[in-house]
Amino acid sequence: MLSWIDGAPADSLSIKDRGLAYGDGFFETMRIKAGAPLLFERHLQRLALGGKRLALALDLPLIESECRAFAAQMGEGVMKLIVTRGDGQRGYAPSSGLQARRILQASPLPAYPSANADQGIRLFPCRTRLAEQPLLAGLKHLNRLEQVIARNEWHDTGHAEGLMRDTTGRLVEAVYSNLFLIKSGVLLTPDLTRCGVAGVMRAQLLEMAEQINMPVRALDLHMSDLRRADEVFVCNSVYGIWPVRAFEQLNWPVGPVTRKLQNLVRGLLDI
Repeated sequence: MLSWIDGAPADSLSIKDRGLAYGDGFFETMRIKAGAPLLFERHLQRLALGGKRLALALDLPLIESECRAFAAQMGEGVMKLIVTRGDGQRGYAPSSGLQARRILQASPLPAYPSANADQGIRLFPCRTRLAEQPLLAGLKHLNRLEQVIARNEWHDTGHAEGLMRDTTGRLVEAVYSNLFLIKSGVLLTPDLTRCGVAGVMRAQLLEMAEQINMPVRALDLHMSDLRRADEVFVCNSVYGIWPVRAFEQLNWPVGPVTRKLQNLVRGLLDI
């Protein structure tokens, strides 16, 4: 597997790395097409936000240059960029002057069934709840234990994703995707100022919807909203959009709004 650390080919990491010790960092997962990272500007924007929130100094031009060179070597697949605070000593307080570590990993595209996009998926009702932490809300930080636990709740092939809520019961996201509902022609998505990952595909869809004059709202959503939804779908920057056809006893059609957005995204990702 192709991998770089700090711009050079490598496949091992210092045991002093603060990403390993404390989850002190964040990551981006990007689809690579024809040697280029898709939605790259949005990934860089979220990266910059993560650096600001964690007070982690980033050399963004260097990161961009390394990512583009790595993607060119990959050609096709999925590129994962992990940024940590670098090596440190024991204790939570980071030493001054640490240089952020850049880790790049290449993987093939996941072999998702075509039926996920064509016919829709069933969501699993995850028991694991997301804790609120506004400082980290929206970021793809390295502590993904909630998602690890949630994904371990189901092992059957009948569920392609799992629905996650926060500790008050509000809808937040799926385990590795963002959630959208359509009600009376309005595109709805959960507010992510308390917890959850603000995905780059989510941001892209909100912008695209506004460009085609589709009303959009990010707000607190509950199970009652899910029950009243006309259409439901999930999305991320690797697979695009999957319609949701079922959740427990609820069922939805693969509706026209979902199909319209799905076709726009397919053109964007060339899938």
